[in-house]
Amino acid sequence: MKGLCVLQLLLSCSVSYQDPGVYRKADRNQVYTPGTHYLLNPIHGVIHSARGANVTLPCIMRRRPRSYRVKWSKVNPADPLENLILISNGQRHKNYDKLKGRARLRRSHRLDASLIITDVSLEDEGRYKCELVNGLDDQSLTLSLELEGVVFPYQSREGRYRFNYIEAHQVCEEQDGRLATYAQLYQAWTDGLDWCNAGWLHEGSVHYPVIAPREQCGGDLPPGIRSYGPKDKLKDRYDTFCFTSALKGRVYFVNGPMNYSEASNACQAGKAEVAKVGHLYAAWKFSGLDHCDGGWLSDGSVRFPITEPRERCGGLPDPGVRSFGFRDQEERLYGVYCYAPT
Repeated sequence: MKGLCVLQLLLSCSVSYQDPGVYRKADRNQVYTPGTHYLLNPIHGVIHSARGANVTLPCIMRRRPRSYRVKWSKVNPADPLENLILISNGQRHKNYDKLKGRARLRRSHRLDASLIITDVSLEDEGRYKCELVNGLDDQSLTLSLELEGVVFPYQSREGRYRFNYIEAHQVCEEQDGRLATYAQLYQAWTDGLDWCNAGWLHEGSVHYPVIAPREQCGGDLPPGIRSYGPKDKLKDRYDTFCFTSALKGRVYFVNGPMNYSEASNACQAGKAEVAKVGHLYAAWKFSGLDHCDGGWLSDGSVRFPITEPRERCGGLPDPGVRSFGFRDQEERLYGVYCYAPT
């Protein structure tokens, strides 16, 4: 009941400010200034952050109306419905959706309507709208939140091209990631990602990045992002490109040899778990993890990360995460990469 009363209070705010050059509304108690711009345009339309960090999305008023509401929402151009985050009248606020408990107004001064998101998650990436609801003078601005991260291709144990779109989405989450966007794949390509197998992206399209053109990888076309275009999300099957960001923990290696069961026990003994593929890529990208020995990962694959390529450690020329593929879990040839969350 208390929450309902707060919401009713927020929805009942009215315009009642005064300024020179105004004309009165019908009730003679409220006034309106045409063309007033209350929100400052942000200097930067894209805000960069990383998973686990706290981030501020700026929304500053030039001047403060006497009565108003600030509404923050997450918007998706493909979805007409807004995902409300919070509504505030400057004194009280009501939180909504999955950000409840992690979102609040900054309020560092009386003109500040900026949004703070704590403990940023992969799903927080996207476009946000700050709207000043002020009767006839409603105004808004939009910002994009982008996470620093790394894209990694992922293939099924059963071989290439086994995932429909739904399964691709699920498997990325299982490996501590989410489906990569086209923009993220493009950035990964500029960073050196070269991969011949086509994979799903968040938009529902299928692409693959090529640095060194070759006959078995799309022919003698210029380097770039090759496209298969939109596909049927249920019927068509490909690999997938996943995206992950900075770790909220650490990855470390335990020497073998051991089979998969022994590897799992070794991690548990250290109050950790067998690392996921996304964990290993994040540790390689953000912590500079460099280790020549192959180690078990949670999906049953064996991989190792290289930041300084050398002849006897994964070969030349480029850094990356090398893979031995999926192995028989009874093999006693490898160590294990463990992940200890903090």
